[in-house]
Amino acid sequence: MLHALLTKMDDVRAFPQLSAHCDIPCGIYDPTSAQIYALSVLRYCQQIAGLTDSREDMAKFVRLVADKEKHTESVKHEVRIIWGDYFKGELIERYPHIHSLSHDIMLAGSTVKQSVAIDKAEELVALVNEFAETFWESKGVETYRAICPYEPKVETVYTQLG
Repeated sequence: MLHALLTKMDDVRAFPQLSAHCDIPCGIYDPTSAQIYALSVLRYCQQIAGLTDSREDMAKFVRLVADKEKHTESVKHEVRIIWGDYFKGELIERYPHIHSLSHDIMLAGSTVKQSVAIDKAEELVALVNEFAETFWESKGVETYRAICPYEPKVETVYTQLG
């Protein structure tokens, strides 16, 4: 009913057409959250590998796997937003590999969700690091790699801002 009323009003006096690349067109994109989620996934896999068969560790296992699943999905979500909303037009021409890289992250995320293998989580971190480097390069921001100062203590991409 409301749709019909608005359609009739639009027929009489057309509403201006608006478009935005996302629900809230803020223009703020940053792959750092995807990197943190990917590092968390790796850390969860490392913690799982250290568990025993005790009841207490079984309960911890369930919680770690549940969080690993959520964080893996968050990696995929964050990358999808940047891939779909930020990389378009000229940026696609400058970075044609972004489609295959983003797709590889989606597949790696799915693989990580299917297992608790540390090497699969490390692959996800590596792909997200590559994604972050590409993103920051597209913004003209220099990056460097360093070992993150917390567990899982692996190489991570950081911006050179200063």
